[in-house]
Amino acid sequence: MRLPELKIGEKIARIPIVQGGMAIRLSTARLAAAVANEGGIGLIAASGMSHDELRYEIRLARSLTSGIIGINIMVAARDFAEVVKTAISEGIDLVVAGAGFSRDMFGLGKDSGTPIVPIVSTAKLAKISERLGASAVVVEGKEAGGHLGTDTSIREIIPEVRAAVKLPIIAAGGVLTGQDIVDFIKMGANGVQMGSRFASSVESNAAPALKEYYLKSKPEDIVVIHSPVGLPGRAVRTPFSQKVLEGPVPPKKCDNCLKACKHNFCIIRSLIRAQQGDVETGLVFTGEYMPRIDKILSVKEIFSKLKAEAAAAVCREEMEFWELG
Repeated sequence: MRLPELKIGEKIARIPIVQGGMAIRLSTARLAAAVANEGGIGLIAASGMSHDELRYEIRLARSLTSGIIGINIMVAARDFAEVVKTAISEGIDLVVAGAGFSRDMFGLGKDSGTPIVPIVSTAKLAKISERLGASAVVVEGKEAGGHLGTDTSIREIIPEVRAAVKLPIIAAGGVLTGQDIVDFIKMGANGVQMGSRFASSVESNAAPALKEYYLKSKPEDIVVIHSPVGLPGRAVRTPFSQKVLEGPVPPKKCDNCLKACKHNFCIIRSLIRAQQGDVETGLVFTGEYMPRIDKILSVKEIFSKLKAEAAAAVCREEMEFWELG
């Protein structure tokens, strides 16, 4: 099977796969460029980066690929608008915005024609996004990692959103295989976003200790904590996340990084510790199906595997059709 192209604004990805923008610093230039080189859309996780660091990562990614490069940024971040403006000034191809929703964000890309792509979890919010000028929507279900906007499965949400909007839909949450991609496209999605599979890739900027921790995770290790952002978040059970589950772990120092913070712990610092390999005191965000991943693969190997799985899935369906006929 030849997977369909994914068009967002004027940008066309040969393969309808968006690499999730995983913060803090899991998704940097090397990973984003590797995905773009395979025909997908690579995202740099801008949350927690300084403006100079973001500029550096965007320029580095551009030196590594001629493919599509975007950023992912938390709407909840205090400097959200300035980060988006910085990325646009560097010629970023698109902006994916999650962990909150802002009606004002769509105007940020208007003058430059930069596509703004919100992450939503309901048909209602998808319709609002379309009306406000979104170029596409990432539709995220309960299976996703990190901040969650719903407790409903992505497989239930996609048909509802498809019936509600005409703009491109990117399914996110629990996408691991080529069969998943085929399933979501049949449901009406135009593409998929994958986080967990790329978090545990060779090119991921996660420390080796964190990648190994991913591989050791079991279904019973996956928990949902309450983030200072004001949303639930899916993570791997670590000594730190266990403390968060039991009660507040107030930060000793506050960097004032969020527009509004619950102060039950420091989200930015705990994610940084995990990215650097401290799985004892760090917060390890993950998708629900991370325990199904048992091997660290390169981005090229991941794409090859996904395309082969998608082709096999279509062949099986065609054989079943003819047998039933």
